[in-house]
This record gives sequence, C-alpha cells and structure tokens, in this order.
Amino acid sequence: MHVLAYQWGFGEVLWVMLVFFFWFALLWLFISVVADIFRRTDIGGWHKAVWLLVIFILPLIGILIYMIARPPEVERRAV
Repeated sequence: MHVLAYQWGFGEVLWVMLVFFFWFALLWLFISVVADIFRRTDIGGWHKAVWLLVIFILPLIGILIYMIARPPEVERRAV
C-alpha cells in the first residue's frame, strides 16, 4: 500500500515533522556527548567506557545523567 503526499492531512504532516525534529535532536545530543566524553582528560579510560555503556544502553536517560553529573570545569574549558 502506497501513501501519497496528497492523502496526508495537516496534522499528520506536523506530527511527522515533530517526530523527525526530536530524532534529529536526540542524535545530535548523542554525538555531542560521545565527543565530549572522548575529549575529557580528567577521567580515565574505564570511566569513559562506563559512560559510553550507560549512554548506549539507556540513551535518553544516560545523556541526561551525564549532562547533570558533568563538572562545571569541563563546561568552562569547552567554551
């Protein structure tokens, strides 16, 4: 069954755009946090591995926990 563009209602188009935006934002956050973990020099390899494991197993919760637990010195250094 093919769904043609003219068969979509305005609400369906808005819903697809919203879902696409949130997937894109989650992917962007995931890449940013993984890059930040690898850039940090104040934690060792095992801590980085644990953080990556948490982020891969529970993506949204892991990213939120990492952003909350991240020390303020890392933010100042990044800017």
